Amino acid sequence: MLVVEDDQSLRLLYRVNLELEQFDVREAATIDAARAVVEEARPDVVLLDVHLGGEASDELLEELRALGIPVVVVTGSAEIDQYRERADDVLGKPFEPSALVAAAKRQCVR
Repeated sequence: MLVVEDDQSLRLLYRVNLELEQFDVREAATIDAARAVVEEARPDVVLLDVHLGGEASDELLEELRALGIPVVVVTGSAEIDQYRERADDVLGKPFEPSALVAAAKRQCVR
């Protein structure tokens, strides 16, 4: 599983909660870092923040979908509806850790 999130404290929250559920978690803080992780080891699912340091992750979302990698888009903005058709799942911020784990489980075959 790959977590793409520019906020270090949120990445830690993702990691801790997902690892407690036995997920193998890799992290990326930027779009370029995410691409490198995907190239190195294809993840089963990607949890993708919509805005990474002011940069929209739409292009990365399309690349991941073209590769057939399930994507859970995570956003704190009012743009949730526009991602429902483009992603496998959408999670709004703030979220309960249980909702994060449930979204990951829905997309990831372990």
